[in-house]
Amino acid sequence: MVTGIQYNEIDNLLENGNKDDNRGYWDLVWNKPEEKGIFDKFQYMAISDERQRIMPTAHDREVGQKLDYKEAVLLTNPNNSFIKGEVDDKYQYSCENKDNRVHGWISQTPRIGFWMITPSDEFRTGGPVKQDLTSHTGPVNLNMFFSTHYAGEVLGLKFTTGEPWKKVFGPVFVYMNSLSPDEPDPLTLWTDAKEQMLVETENWPYNFPLSEDYARADQRGIVSGRLLVRDRYVNESPMIANSAFVGLAAPGNVGSWQLENKAYQFWTQTDSEGYFLIKNIIPGNYSLYAWVPGFVGDYINGPTLWEIGIPDRTAAEFFIPDAQPKLLNQLYVVHNQERYRQYGLWDRYTEIYPDDDLVFTVGFSNYQTDWFFAHLNRYFYNDDGNKTYAPTTWQVLFDLEDVDQSSNYTLQLALASAHEAELQVRFNDPEIDAPHYSTGLIGKDNAIARHGIHGIYRLYTINVPGSLLSFGTNILYLTQSRGDRPFRGLMYDYIRLEGPSDENN
Repeated sequence: MVTGIQYNEIDNLLENGNKDDNRGYWDLVWNKPEEKGIFDKFQYMAISDERQRIMPTAHDREVGQKLDYKEAVLLTNPNNSFIKGEVDDKYQYSCENKDNRVHGWISQTPRIGFWMITPSDEFRTGGPVKQDLTSHTGPVNLNMFFSTHYAGEVLGLKFTTGEPWKKVFGPVFVYMNSLSPDEPDPLTLWTDAKEQMLVETENWPYNFPLSEDYARADQRGIVSGRLLVRDRYVNESPMIANSAFVGLAAPGNVGSWQLENKAYQFWTQTDSEGYFLIKNIIPGNYSLYAWVPGFVGDYINGPTLWEIGIPDRTAAEFFIPDAQPKLLNQLYVVHNQERYRQYGLWDRYTEIYPDDDLVFTVGFSNYQTDWFFAHLNRYFYNDDGNKTYAPTTWQVLFDLEDVDQSSNYTLQLALASAHEAELQVRFNDPEIDAPHYSTGLIGKDNAIARHGIHGIYRLYTINVPGSLLSFGTNILYLTQSRGDRPFRGLMYDYIRLEGPSDENN
């Protein structure tokens, strides 16, 4: 248990209001709202080159206006007037495991940086794109070894009676640096922290841990290879799987690594020629998993008739609205490409589609401007003046020049996120009671409320009898039927209709 960190004449960088057995539990909370101290000086937070800013204090949050949930606060009277009127929410600073290497805080006076460096993801749960918290208002500096964020309780650790389990978390590196008072740019501390992160990553695995359970470099292995993709409808020859994710995780079904939480995982990405190298693998029993951006699933059933989106396991390519002007985080106004992290976007759907739900026409509509990034519920005000939510149904209009009603078509429907949702699929008849397909109740990743652009990935390969289709214009109806709350909904990754298989190809 770490009970104190001394640096540069500061007696203790950890919260000293807690008892010795409740400090430094990898959750470094530096001050309480009612207390003042050296920690008030840490006001500048950096997570990446783009995501860094002056932050509010814990007291600013205490006197601010609570929004739809406790983590989100409107700053009504902050000490720094520059940030007045902004929204503060710790989930706006979440990060994927693969990118969560270094983050922390800078003090202007004295010029000190406090950084959390994680050289390896091997002990984290949920794979390389699992998202989690980093640093946020407090000032708070986190290293999340495992959590249910952006996944749900399905990723929580559960044990049967007498089940043995052992796993080494870390080591991680708490790094502090400083500048002399005459140094002109305090962001030099961030540059130095990034350089130190590269040093620590190169030195992984460390040689100083004494535990027999920690595998040293000479006890670890490598896996290398090349990944190719064959899609006979695109190219008869195998195609290079560029920038594919390739990893080792506990044996299981396709995609089971997303929910695996007890063993180690080791991931990399292929180079421009499809080659991959996974290093520093702890001995164990693994399966090799991979997915390739631009390709959906493992198999194709027939030629593509139409598609919406990019199969990359996120909803980032779709239309993401600007936030309400009075509910902004200015960081994501400047860095607009991550505006999905803004607060309150769940209500923007109703404001943009006030009367009718989304209608997308294949061959005419553009998914970047005409496909909302999340399938959300519509709000209205009941007779008592209370905001109430209702289900929504989206339509996809598409033309078919020829239909083989004796054959089967395939709808590939990939979801980037789902929270307490049920997606019902109907073709050409929105009134039938029983949908042609239903996902059932799925998801607890809460990515809509937590400003994520994805959560747990799901792929549904849906058989579509040709008898459901007709020559000319057809309509695919997509209904998210659980409509009683704002955060119940889903995000699409990619939708594709495939024609009947050509056995001769």
